[in-house]
Amino acid sequence: MPGIIGIRREDKNIWEGRVPLIPNDIFNLRKKYDIQTIIQPSNIRTFSDDEYRNANAKISEDLSSASTIFAVKEIPVEFLQANKTYMFFSHTIKGQSHNMMMLNKLMDLKCNLIDFERIVDEQDMRMIFFGRYAGLAGMLRTLRAYGKKIKAQGYSTPFEKIKRLSEYASVEDAKEHVREIGKEINERGLPVEVCPLIVGFTGYGNVSKGAQEIFDLLPYYEIHPAEFVDKYDQIQSDRSNLYKVVFKEKHMVNPKDGQFELQDYYDHPEKYVPNFHIYLPYLTVLMNCIFWSADYPRLVTKNYLRNRQDTTLSVIGDISCDINGAVEITYKTTDPDDDTFTYFPLQDKFKDGIYSEGITIMAVDNLPADFSREASIEFSSVLKEFVNEIVMADFNVDFENLRLSYPIKKALILHRGALTVEYRYMEQFLEQESL
Repeated sequence: MPGIIGIRREDKNIWEGRVPLIPNDIFNLRKKYDIQTIIQPSNIRTFSDDEYRNANAKISEDLSSASTIFAVKEIPVEFLQANKTYMFFSHTIKGQSHNMMMLNKLMDLKCNLIDFERIVDEQDMRMIFFGRYAGLAGMLRTLRAYGKKIKAQGYSTPFEKIKRLSEYASVEDAKEHVREIGKEINERGLPVEVCPLIVGFTGYGNVSKGAQEIFDLLPYYEIHPAEFVDKYDQIQSDRSNLYKVVFKEKHMVNPKDGQFELQDYYDHPEKYVPNFHIYLPYLTVLMNCIFWSADYPRLVTKNYLRNRQDTTLSVIGDISCDINGAVEITYKTTDPDDDTFTYFPLQDKFKDGIYSEGITIMAVDNLPADFSREASIEFSSVLKEFVNEIVMADFNVDFENLRLSYPIKKALILHRGALTVEYRYMEQFLEQESL
């Protein structure tokens, strides 16, 4: 009997055009494994219904005959079906309170849940992700916000020429425009009033690499975190270059005793104190690209901003989008068509949009959707390699006897409605929500 998979319509917002599996890969899964696909109709998806029809997929609202259902974003509880295998970004592993009801429902329905975020190799490196595209889009949006903010302050820069991302035909189209902006900076320079223009990147994973991929098209020098504070005066008059600083964990905290050890920091963050504040007075733009949970210290706090008015920090591109998280002033996420708000430290007030004063934050939480087609193609190229084993797996056996590859078994949060061993820590979050 051939396997049947379902692909749910994305409807979390009107901008979400991504898909987990593209038509060409659907076609090849049918040809190679006789896997049939049912996909719900959508008028915002980056690939049209007709493209899926031409790939021999069935367009239908009803996914009940599919044993495995794929999606990109979370699925509302009213659409969950009993005894299914679901595969999507569940956003539950940090105890996100807004998704505990969904997790509870999946448990009640005896479902299997495989989370894209937890598909990793044996070195714990993520294998399937949209992170690069989040970085690409986040950097473009942040540079655009910076250009508009500096314009509001009375200074003109080439950054104000960056378009809305919907106006670019592709990633390469956007890159070519940034290259042109870089040439203009190299030839004409930036206003002396905005120099030195220093952009800090927290983290070095796929999101950070994507953001740097855009930044690196501009004329720049990279400075090590240990050096750039001392070199600040030397670079202050440089109008033809930007400066890049990449911060690793060891630059963001200090151990209370002894030396910094990365694994020890991951396991025992309480043994470390925040250190990032020493860099903040010198940064112009901060790109926040790190994984964060409440166990770890914040990078930017309200208290610091209220008491340190000498900071040059102007714009934060909070790609990680943890509400009141590493960047405490990220009090909400923003929409793609209204992507910024500004925080005024002395008043402890927020206002939508960009203003000459205060710190402007870009906090769009589905940035890869800016390049939905290209992001989906890359994502699907990895996911397709796992589809057959998931469809063919007998989830009725005990967890130990499941015939799944290491990455998929590692990502299995729920097995027949029960938290698997690695994810039992999440019981505490479920209990908190039930109080």
